[in-house]
Amino acid sequence: MKKPVKAIVWTLAVLLVLLLAVTFGGGAYMVNYALNPDDTGAEAMARYREGLDEKYPLLEEWLDSLEAQGILRDTSITDDQGFLINAFYAAAPQPSRKTAMIVHGYTANPMHMMMIGRMFRDSLGYNIMLPNLNYHGNSEGEAIQRSWKDRLDVMHWIGLAPGMFRTPADSMRLVVHGISMGAATTMCVSGEHTPDYVKCFVEDCGYTSVWDEFSLQLKEQFSLPSFPLMQTTSLLCKILHGWSFSEASPLRQVARCRRPMLFIHGDADTFVPFSMMRPLYDAKPQPKEKLIAHGSEHAKAYNDHMEEYTSAVRLFLDKYNKP
Repeated sequence: MKKPVKAIVWTLAVLLVLLLAVTFGGGAYMVNYALNPDDTGAEAMARYREGLDEKYPLLEEWLDSLEAQGILRDTSITDDQGFLINAFYAAAPQPSRKTAMIVHGYTANPMHMMMIGRMFRDSLGYNIMLPNLNYHGNSEGEAIQRSWKDRLDVMHWIGLAPGMFRTPADSMRLVVHGISMGAATTMCVSGEHTPDYVKCFVEDCGYTSVWDEFSLQLKEQFSLPSFPLMQTTSLLCKILHGWSFSEASPLRQVARCRRPMLFIHGDADTFVPFSMMRPLYDAKPQPKEKLIAHGSEHAKAYNDHMEEYTSAVRLFLDKYNKP
């Protein structure tokens, strides 16, 4: 081989190695950035709880009252991966067979969902359970699971609900209600085999898939194209955490769901774009209903339209959360 040809081959080889190094290095950074963010644990939850008096003073009073009476409690169990996972729970004001499993979003915790907890318990008469998802709040974990493995933890809590509220499984009526990543988790649960007492689902501003949402955030936050970073990031996630971005698909899961689902989304949402609601709704077989929160940005539908939101959930549950 002539020297100029050898030089070209070596140059191309070096460039290829550099490209692979940069691509996989970028993928490793993005996996860590997305799945191991700082400040998602118990201290973050405690700070949010302390700040409720400024954001939601009535909610602060409600929580103080429940805690003082010993009504709001928490418990921990060991999940299938060997991590301690935690959940808050409270019985309804009057004995009830109805329970709401309320699932929080990315980097949030149950305290972010207490306004929904209050709606279910005080306005609708439900027992409430609010899990800390893996790597959030009081739960352990090696990384955020972006709804996919979270579905397994939520299903574990669903299995424990009858015993926790001293309700026979054959008379319990349970709804799963999630917001943002919690809504994606709710949809992922909906495609699995769940006990007969899981009657229906409410998803509020969930995404179609981790792949779609991550690709969008690559573009919006970093001005980067999806190829090749999405491929390497997903591969590294599979190697490190046992699941890939293409697996984590609420869109595929809702297509398998035969139980009723209420879809809620703000039409001003750009973080999980409002446009994602349409393919999710279309993929879900009947029965299904939807509520569009006009003018609401991401995860703001309840705050912006409290009465309409509560009424829509009430009517949906009256219709479908039956024995």
